[in-house]
Amino acid sequence: MSYEAKFTTAVSIVQGLPKDGPIKPTQDEQLYFYKYYKQVTVGDVNVSRPSGLLDFTGKAKWDAWSEVKGTSKEDAQELYVNKLLSILDKAPKEYSEEFIKSINEA
Repeated sequence: MSYEAKFTTAVSIVQGLPKDGPIKPTQDEQLYFYKYYKQVTVGDVNVSRPSGLLDFTGKAKWDAWSEVKGTSKEDAQELYVNKLLSILDKAPKEYSEEFIKSINEA
């Protein structure tokens, strides 16, 4: 089964979540989405690690992306989708039900 359509749907959901909404991915979950999004859209990390002394965010993002080096595009899509589904499963149904349905129908 191809996860391409499910991945595209999941990305729109994650990018559209309101910052103050009922579904709030943690920082670790946000990094998880980031690294697999980059792996799907760019492939293996292809830039140098940020060297700025105070660029903690840039370094964390680079490190996360680097961790998944060698992961196939298809595997990265599947991991991204499944992570979002697991977060949505724990969220209140009135907020998550439509999202889950749209991913499953994609």
